[in-house]
Amino acid sequence: MPKMKTKSGAKKRFRITGKGRIKFKQAKTSHMMMNKPKSMKRKARGEQILNDSDAKLILDNFFPYGRGRKKSRPSVSTSIVKGGA
Repeated sequence: MPKMKTKSGAKKRFRITGKGRIKFKQAKTSHMMMNKPKSMKRKARGEQILNDSDAKLILDNFFPYGRGRKKSRPSVSTSIVKGGA
């Protein structure tokens, strides 16, 4: 069976953070900025974190193989057992 591919539109629009959350760029910032209020332009700067329910849809449908999902690691005991005299 062939490999599944990541949707190319999702590659361009979303980034996955180290914790497995999804960052996205705010919409309506590409043209006609002189007709938009200053507060709207200010709020649309930078990137934002996608809501958890929407992020689950993006990860399930557009990023195959569970990419971006962090699995819980078993905790490692830090105590050292010393033997001997």
